[in-house]
Amino acid sequence: MSAAITRSRTPDRLCAEAVDLARAAAEEAAAPGVVGEHAGLVSEGDRVVTHFFECKELGYRGWRWAVTVARASRAKFVTLDEVVLLPGPDALLAPEWVPWSERLRPGDMGPGDLLPTDAEDLRLEPGYSGEDEPPPNSAVLHEMAELVEAEDAEVTAGPPANFSVAPSRGSIASVAEELGMRRARVLSRYGLHVAADRWEEAYGPKTAMAQAAPASCVSCGFLAPIGGAMGQAFGVCANEFSPADGHVVSLAYGCGGHSEAAVMPKPPRPAPPVIDETRVDPFPLRPSPDSGSVPVGADEESVELGHS
Repeated sequence: MSAAITRSRTPDRLCAEAVDLARAAAEEAAAPGVVGEHAGLVSEGDRVVTHFFECKELGYRGWRWAVTVARASRAKFVTLDEVVLLPGPDALLAPEWVPWSERLRPGDMGPGDLLPTDAEDLRLEPGYSGEDEPPPNSAVLHEMAELVEAEDAEVTAGPPANFSVAPSRGSIASVAEELGMRRARVLSRYGLHVAADRWEEAYGPKTAMAQAAPASCVSCGFLAPIGGAMGQAFGVCANEFSPADGHVVSLAYGCGGHSEAAVMPKPPRPAPPVIDETRVDPFPLRPSPDSGSVPVGADEESVELGHS
């Protein structure tokens, strides 16, 4: 490393003593009464020192006025370099920018809102692949079978024959027990219709959310189908950002969180500011002679005709 680019950690004496010059520059850049006490200094390099002053302006708690002064080699006069307001170690700063997709919480979506999904959303997968594979919750999976056996071992103390009340052999209850139908009664047609009307009233096609939705739940990837006769008209919503998450919804229902409503692009992140302090932009004090429509030299024909 050459000596030209090395920075001295010891502040220059003349630059360090130029507190009045730095304060005057800070007071000229700031509003009256905003510049506070001198809060220290730091050496920026050879004969370059930055003075810090407290900022008393409301809303800028912990910020400091930074005034950089410099001195040329073998010069006895200190000159002003720049004045800027910088945050201190305990400054009150704005929170870090977060994309809206990460700020969204369940329940934020209302009627008419559109929630696009990412093209690589981990909650979704292609629906036209893996036909030969059993579904994740299928009983033929080895892992699922072990889980079922473990849960049954914890819930029940033994096989149904060891229960205190067992159906008599040869009865309808015994046959139902053998076929796996252990419920004594099931929903009637009236019970199904009443439940369907209740579910459709809460999450059906006539709700305000469904009226403003871009598509219905029948084509949504977040819809978990249910079995039985009710599965022909209803399903369970599995989108955590949907107002119907975990509820039974009509296939004609819909919301802005539809999986195929739109593909969410990558959230743009603001680029850090780039300040080139090594380049000087020239600004001419007078316009260039050839910048306008009037020629630089005199027009010979105009001179002969007497035009000025």
